[in-house]
Amino acid sequence: MSSGGFAEALLALTRALEALGSPSAVIGGVAVIASGVSRATVDIDATVSAQAVEPEQLAAALAQQDILPRIEGAIEFARSRHIFLAEHRPSGVPIDVSLAWLPFEEEAIAAAEVREFAGVRTRVARPEDLVIYKMVAARPRDLDDIENLLAVHGRSMNLRRVRAVVADFAAVLEDRERPAILERLLRQAGLG
Repeated sequence: MSSGGFAEALLALTRALEALGSPSAVIGGVAVIASGVSRATVDIDATVSAQAVEPEQLAAALAQQDILPRIEGAIEFARSRHIFLAEHRPSGVPIDVSLAWLPFEEEAIAAAEVREFAGVRTRVARPEDLVIYKMVAARPRDLDDIENLLAVHGRSMNLRRVRAVVADFAAVLEDRERPAILERLLRQAGLG
């Protein structure tokens, strides 16, 4: 996949989300890169407020931009798992759009900032919210992203809010390790 194909996919997604009219933001690797962290990514992750959007509406808006389901039963999957798995057909770039229901997700979307990535201006979750998203997933790549986001933006983040939201997620997930991992990463960044 060429960088031009990736930019084409991001532009198509941005146009689809704008046409949909529901608040949205790009999250994941693209958002991390757009926030000043050097890393590679092969897919695009976004989130859209699900308050007034059904999966069928999302699928229709994406299809207008040649972003089509990449699995059988994508609508049903989105309804049960709150994520629509798609692909920008011309470029082959995988695109995952999560349907946001949680208060944190709605806050992250509302606070998203317009940034540029590969020549495309799009709404991107702010670094503070990316840290929270990444702590929820907590895979090795996510922890690397958190470390780098903290190094670049940590001093300007509301770390009290980050800690509180991560603690809330950890309680729901019954995982006492996440807050401890966050504290370790904060200490390593000189923020703890």
